[in-house]
Amino acid sequence: MGILNTVGEIAGAVAAVEGVEKADPDAGLLTRGIAAVAGFKGAGALESLVEKKEDGADAPAQDADTGSDSDSDASQT
Repeated sequence: MGILNTVGEIAGAVAAVEGVEKADPDAGLLTRGIAAVAGFKGAGALESLVEKKEDGADAPAQDADTGSDSDSDASQT
């Protein structure tokens, strides 16, 4: 999945730079560079989040009532 992750991160960087250019057509090189890095890192984080959710969906569902409810009547006064 290495190439697909890289393509997604590059797409995030390009989208972020395009967004900066639309918001501020006179944006400098530093602003565009920061947007590219942020888009690259953001796309990578988003892809890992999606992968974690997909892995969690494959796991069997756990019982909702485990007895470790933090909002129990004993803790409320």
